[in-house]
Amino acid sequence: MPTFRDLLAQAKAEITEIDTATAEARIAAGGVVVLDVREPDEFDQGALLGVIHIPRGHLEAQIESRIVDKSMPVIAYCAGGVRSAFAARTLQELGYTDVVSMIGGFGKWKDEGRDWKKPVVLTAEQRDRYQRHLLLPEVGTVGQAKLLDSKVLLLGAGGLGSPAALYLAAAGVGTVGIVDMDEVDASNLQRQILHNLDRIGDRKVDSAKKTLTLLNPDVNVVTYDTRLDASNIIDIITGYDVIVDGADNFPSRYLLNDASVKLGIPVVHGSIFRFEGMVSVFDPKNGPTYRDMVPEAPPAELAPSCAEAGVLGVLAGIVGSIQALEVIKLLLNLGEGLSGRILAIDTTDMSFRTFKLKPDPANWVTWANRDRIEVRDLDGLCAPWVSH
Repeated sequence: MPTFRDLLAQAKAEITEIDTATAEARIAAGGVVVLDVREPDEFDQGALLGVIHIPRGHLEAQIESRIVDKSMPVIAYCAGGVRSAFAARTLQELGYTDVVSMIGGFGKWKDEGRDWKKPVVLTAEQRDRYQRHLLLPEVGTVGQAKLLDSKVLLLGAGGLGSPAALYLAAAGVGTVGIVDMDEVDASNLQRQILHNLDRIGDRKVDSAKKTLTLLNPDVNVVTYDTRLDASNIIDIITGYDVIVDGADNFPSRYLLNDASVKLGIPVVHGSIFRFEGMVSVFDPKNGPTYRDMVPEAPPAELAPSCAEAGVLGVLAGIVGSIQALEVIKLLLNLGEGLSGRILAIDTTDMSFRTFKLKPDPANWVTWANRDRIEVRDLDGLCAPWVSH
């Protein structure tokens, strides 16, 4: 029967090993994946920068979803170079063609004074709560920690704000602000799922805070039971990373647009009407904004509210959920967002169509002109206000 030493010697004979200096040079040159195969408690004490962490016992089950390109150069390391040797051989058996093991492991790397850091550490409860996020390479522990450190403001705790708030809180967005000056009415419950029968007559922000806190105690829910206007909007939105626009009137949308452009805060816009909805992302630093899409508000008779024309309750859930998704993509810099595009949804034939949106050269309310933007209450007038 072979001994452990025999198995280790056999593994090392079948792989390539490099010393820490060579590993450092290859990492600095770029184009290489660094794989940490230590146990979670070891990893939490410190690791190389920008690594993928998969404990040796989970390697076979997780590696192919974490490193998809099997031709990608991989440097594996553990505490001292033993587990990484076995890991390197396993990767070769799985078809990875350029794998090496670092001699001496993290212990030698650290003793020699090379760069390392203490990774972001989640509590045991957080690891359990966000387990499905942690399995996604695009999120992982670092991404989840970023969500927990993020601040998102929702304009409205109604049909769009309800699903958006629920999914953002469930995702672990650390601070969720909610602006709404209304109270819960029985007619809201068909689509505003933050609230319930027991909350009828309560302030919507208070009802929303109760629901979200019960869903996820990690989330700090900040409430603003007030009407947004030119006197308070800058103070309220300052410090937030992204704003979710669930407003149902044009003056509020233009007011939000001008303030968010002035501060450079992305806005995830959503709107619903009867059986149709739309979503777009207005990122003032990188793309068009609401005034590029709607330079002037239509006459009131051409823009009836949901209270006048009705809306399918489920549609609010669809659009609000897409808004939450776009927020998370912005926070984690994932995929291709809806900046510069309009997603139009028609639930009668279940069609999803996208249209390109370009900056309007006549629009003066831009990030480049941010110092000249004067945020004013519209009072029914929707021309851009920029001092010249």
